[in-house]
Amino acid sequence: MTQDGRLVRGERTRAAVLDQALLLATVNGLDGLSLSQVADALGVSKSGLFAHWRSKEALQLAVIDHARAQWTDLVVAPARDQPAGVRRLWAAHDSRLAFYESGVLPGGCFFANAHFEFNARPGVIRDRLAAELRDWMAFLTRTATDALTLGEVRAGVSPDSLAYHTESLGVCAVMQAPVLGTGPTFRQARQALLDHLRSITTNPTILPELP
Repeated sequence: MTQDGRLVRGERTRAAVLDQALLLATVNGLDGLSLSQVADALGVSKSGLFAHWRSKEALQLAVIDHARAQWTDLVVAPARDQPAGVRRLWAAHDSRLAFYESGVLPGGCFFANAHFEFNARPGVIRDRLAAELRDWMAFLTRTATDALTLGEVRAGVSPDSLAYHTESLGVCAVMQAPVLGTGPTFRQARQALLDHLRSITTNPTILPELP
């Protein structure tokens, strides 16, 4: 029982550290993240964190995994609750914007920031980030393909192009919101995808109206 209790405490500590590290990474950058920085933010000793991560790179990779789990819970899962096709694609966009609006991450989007930070820096971190982007784009493309297969969009619509359009609006919104204002920017990003989906769908009534 004592050992089990230690394991539970260890997992709680690990989760708390990764939560804090993810917050810090969106503000100070993933490369600026260090065990010392996280330890100072949590008010714990740096030596205690070495039990979980032996290097800065190990911590960075763990933060990417943690960010993926958060993205899956708050963005992908709500989308998968919706019917396959156009409504699921819209839900992925809408839940993504709602995630940004919630302010869970003070720096906006962990993945967008990290991609800009590491795109020109070959190595393990960039490779992991690239894998995450490929997985996300594959999800959007599969969802767009479902819409075509189900006859919810006109024949000839490219699933790759539709996925790219959706992703572009999300990235543009999170980058512009701090400068142009959260409310107007996210509303425009929602309206832009709705307008595009209505222009290609065979049944526009399945899409919502913005309040």
